[in-house]
Formats: sequence, structure tokens, C-alpha cells
Amino acid sequence: MATIKEIAKLANVSSATVSRVLNNDTSLSVGEETRDRIFDIAEKMQYKPHRVKRMKKESELSTKQVGLLLWVSPDDEKEDTYFSEIRQSIERRCEELNLNIGRMVRGNYVDASAFQDMDGLIIVGSVDIEDIERIFPDRKSVVLVNHLLDVRGYDSVKINFRQAVEEVVEHFYRLGHREIGMITGHEYLYKLGPNKKGQTLLDARQKHFEQLMKEKGLYNPEYVVTGDWSTASGYETMKELLSKPKRPTACFIGNDPMAIGALRALHESGVKVPEEMAVVGFDDIEVSAFVNPPLSSIKVHPVQIGRTAVQLLLERLEGREAAIQVTVEPELVLRESCGNR
Repeated sequence: MATIKEIAKLANVSSATVSRVLNNDTSLSVGEETRDRIFDIAEKMQYKPHRVKRMKKESELSTKQVGLLLWVSPDDEKEDTYFSEIRQSIERRCEELNLNIGRMVRGNYVDASAFQDMDGLIIVGSVDIEDIERIFPDRKSVVLVNHLLDVRGYDSVKINFRQAVEEVVEHFYRLGHREIGMITGHEYLYKLGPNKKGQTLLDARQKHFEQLMKEKGLYNPEYVVTGDWSTASGYETMKELLSKPKRPTACFIGNDPMAIGALRALHESGVKVPEEMAVVGFDDIEVSAFVNPPLSSIKVHPVQIGRTAVQLLLERLEGREAAIQVTVEPELVLRESCGNR
């Protein structure tokens, strides 16, 4: 078997340089051409072939630059930690793979040249595809996360919303509820420019809720109210629901921050949870287990969503041609707010 000294002689570098290159020493300052030459010589000389192949792959990834475009603001992340968990998961997985996040941009003011030097791009949120193509035309190197539309030609990771809503509705139904309401929020196809909000989209949770309730012959449009995804909005929309002549006995709420606000409104109104109003949220953020009563919620696995997005991009950078759409299955986490049976 070849030795490091023999590889160094052929590569015209020191043995120490060969050793550090083959071990992917990130503190070593060496040109890409020299690095490639060392790996090529090591492969040809069959120096620890499996290890060299793996280290070469890691070395190549370390030269890649990944862009991250987030629609949510830092304040959004504070209110609903679901978003921060996705971002942090993407960052951790890139670090594990030695992929560099070369640029992270939040919001809609994105210069056309912002990502031109990036090798790939992960986008979190429903951004208009025409705008995406303007800032990053190579769709084979883009991964969409939580995009509400089905977009051909792009890798994507999304939640199985129908399964989530079905689990909630069926659970309420088994508990004997027939007057079931929903609090949801406005969704948009976001623009990357001065016009922040583009086309209005129907929340996927609401779409499936209405379909499932109609199939059971239980749908009542008076029981569906819309807010803006914030805790304050959950409070106000629950107050609106409680003001109706006849109120539902169970309510599915589109995210946990709104559900927490709704619980506050129910408490102030003297409505017992779950005896008089059963409640289920969505996202299962950490604080949901600690409110009073503990909130039942749909767990959507944001860490897995982030890791899957990075994996899809990695496969694209390694040459995969076909687009892949991954759907992550959620699960209903039962706590006291909806009748834990």
C-alpha cells in the first residue's frame, strides 16, 4: 500500500500537507488545484481507498456555498419556534456535512445578484416561482420548504396537511363532537420586491378541514374564522367565535401561538377546556405542553424537515437529475386540552 511520503513526492508537497489534506484539516491554507492533485494521486495509488473517497467527497462539499432564503422574520421565529427549529436544523445539518451557508437573507427585499455565487439555494416559505427564477434560475439546485403550491421541477419538503387535519377531525368525532370549528390564518404567495404579498392562497389546513367536514355532513361556515397567525389574533378570533349565537364544542386552530391566545380567551369567558370546548393546535412548539391546560397539538417534525431539505440539496449537488418531493407525516400529540382519550 502506498504511503503518505510517496504521495507527497508525486504531488510535490510535504508529507505534513498530504496528511492534513487527506484529513480535511480546515485550518490548512492550500489551493484547490493542490488539494485535488493530492486526492487524485492518493486514489490512483490505492491509499486507504474507502477513506480517501469519503474524505475527498467531504473536501469537495467544503468548497460549496449554499444560500438560505427565509420568509419569516426574527420576531416571527420568536412567536412560533417552529420556524426557528427548521432554520437551526438546516444550519446544523450543513455544518455536519461541511457545507457552507454562504448567505442567508430574510424577507422580500432580495437583490437579483444576492445568490448568484451560490451553488444551491434552500427557500423556506411560499415564494412566487417567477421571483425565484429571477434570483436563482437553476431550479435543479433549489429546494423549497413549506411551499403551499405543488411546483414541478423543484425538490420540495412539505407537511402532509390532509393527514394532520384528518387525525384532528376524527379524534373530535370519536369524542362525540359534531359542532367543530376552526381558527386559521391568511396565506399568501410572497413576492421578492416592493409588493410583499402576492396572490392570496387558501390555507391547506382550512381546505382539508372543509372537505372532511363536508364529507361528514358537519361543515358550518359560521364556525370558521380567520386571523393572522399571532397569539393576539388567536385571542381575538376565539372571542369572535364565542360571540356567535351557537358556538362549537371543539376547535382546531392553525398554529400553537393562536391556540395559546384562544385558550386565554376561553379562560376569560369562563368556558371550561375541554369540557365545554375541546382545543387542538398545530406545530407542537415546546411551550404548548406547559400552558393551562396543556395543549394538544399536531407535531410536524421541523428538525426532520430541515435535515431533509439539506439532504435533497446535497443529492442535487452530487448530480441527481430527477426532482423529488418529500412529504413529512405529522402526528397528533394528545394532552388535556381536547380530552385525552
